[in-house]
Amino acid sequence: MFDKSDPRATLIQTKEKKKELNGIAAADYGKFYEQETTETDGSTKTWWMRGQNFFISYSDATDGAEFKRLNQVDEYVLLLPDKESEAEVRWANSVTIVDGLSIAFIPGGESEIKVTKGGKVIRLFSTENKDLKDLPFNKESYSELNPHVALLEPWPEPTDGYKVRVYSLDVPKEEGRFGRIFRCSTFMVNFLDPNDGPRDPSKMSPHSHDDFEQCSLAIEGEFVHHLRWPWTTNMADWRPDDHELCPSPSVAVIPPGAVHTTQATGSGINQLIDIFCPPRVDFSEKDGWVLNADEYPMPEA
Repeated sequence: MFDKSDPRATLIQTKEKKKELNGIAAADYGKFYEQETTETDGSTKTWWMRGQNFFISYSDATDGAEFKRLNQVDEYVLLLPDKESEAEVRWANSVTIVDGLSIAFIPGGESEIKVTKGGKVIRLFSTENKDLKDLPFNKESYSELNPHVALLEPWPEPTDGYKVRVYSLDVPKEEGRFGRIFRCSTFMVNFLDPNDGPRDPSKMSPHSHDDFEQCSLAIEGEFVHHLRWPWTTNMADWRPDDHELCPSPSVAVIPPGAVHTTQATGSGINQLIDIFCPPRVDFSEKDGWVLNADEYPMPEA
């Protein structure tokens, strides 16, 4: 259910669920501003969280911080949301500069990120990278897989092969386009247009997803995640509504089946990033929404 001014109102909506989603999972919230770090050294403070198909790493990094991957299984994501930050990515004997306010997709294998100008460093990995499985603070939420979440099936490789690809997030807003969306073979990232002040409460967007989780990362301002679980035939599955206040930095992992909408509530800039693993088909089918669609083809079926 979207306000008519919301670009998502043009998406084709499923009118009838194929089956009742019994036993819908709870949401997970990571409130990094009040949680202990997962990893800390002289140059970084890092928090880890996960969904069923992905791991997310959020770091506050100073100049000279380094992040290495020796046996990365597949493509992963680097986000530098601070305009004044900068990093170098070393992969396949080449060095690529990643400016602040950019997103980079880094191929599998051995790679290294060196922060040359400090700031927020966000990395996204698929759960195929088993060496990371013990880092997320909410790992117990996935001691058993959620049967309602479709497992990750990577999308096709780029049209001209794998390499480090960098895209500026400094993209002007466009009427009819939803946010600033980029995808690779493993992830879709939507760097949403910021809210300057609170969101208009008369234009909320309650909706649900049938078979994938939504990861919403707040990097500036504050948000309330409103969630409602449907009543199924089994009352044991019923849950009270969530109205979870999440200042930044924080993460909400929203399960399939839960009706949800997020309300910016901060008085200044409120910046949210939505993350999906694997990429979303419905967003990909919208002409002009995925800004690098020419480089990353969709699956044939």
